[in-house]
Amino acid sequence: MRKLTYYIACSIDGFIGDPSGDASSMYAFADEEFIAFVTQEYPETLPTHVRRGLGIDEVPNRKFDTIVQGRASYEVALKEGITSPFGHLREYVASRTLGESPDPHVEIVADDLVGKVRELKREDGELGIYLCGGARAAGELVDEIDELVVKTYPQIYGSGMPMFASGFAVADFQLEDLRTFKNGALVRTYSRKR
Repeated sequence: MRKLTYYIACSIDGFIGDPSGDASSMYAFADEEFIAFVTQEYPETLPTHVRRGLGIDEVPNRKFDTIVQGRASYEVALKEGITSPFGHLREYVASRTLGESPDPHVEIVADDLVGKVRELKREDGELGIYLCGGARAAGELVDEIDELVVKTYPQIYGSGMPMFASGFAVADFQLEDLRTFKNGALVRTYSRKR
């Protein structure tokens, strides 16, 4: 069975953006060392136009062949006129309000996001599913998440958009890897204890 990985950036206090979801302050940590890590380990998590700009648009997907993201995450690209931000992956957007997809490569999942992810996980294949965010989609899919890759930047937000918008429930994960960077960022990889 394929796994669902929530690959997310957050502040030290666990917020993925300010109250409106803006996480642009985290871009300051995209230095040479950190970009080298992402392009080597997780190149498919970079939007297609960013991959092209870095000259890695021909690099094969290493970990994921599918992306699931929430409407707010998708709208970041739409505001820039980009209707298929991850054209190198199969794209699914969870939204009850978008209606028809603005791009034939992007499938809108209006109902039963959990069912759709379970269907994707049952598919054959070695590559997994990248959960890009946001908080509501992660909250809805919390029981389906098999792995967390948390990029933590040395900032405190105080309040904002949490990693998971869900009710209280304890879910145990086991630390598998910890990477540290000179800019103060950490990347922690956890697997779910089942």
